[in-house]
Amino acid sequence: MKTVAVSQLKATLSQQLAMVKAGEEIIVTEHGRPVARLTSVRGREQSIPSHLLALERAGLARLGSGAIPEEFWTDVRPKDRTGSARTVLQKEREDGR
Repeated sequence: MKTVAVSQLKATLSQQLAMVKAGEEIIVTEHGRPVARLTSVRGREQSIPSHLLALERAGLARLGSGAIPEEFWTDVRPKDRTGSARTVLQKEREDGR
């Protein structure tokens, strides 16, 4: 991921867009603070189901940005001895959330 200041982006917009088209993600900064992210729409829009993109646009979901590490599937998970996670999940389902 590349970082570029607004002033530099203005001066080199064509070059920066070519990099984005090639798959690079660019973070735009203003006075050293991130203010925007430039990513390719084409590749992303084609690979993500439209209903998930709609949820993201509505602010109801945030899409992941990378692959899930392989150890995620094999790590030992803590036990829910009191059943509180199940209780909360059932309550949310009953409430329609």
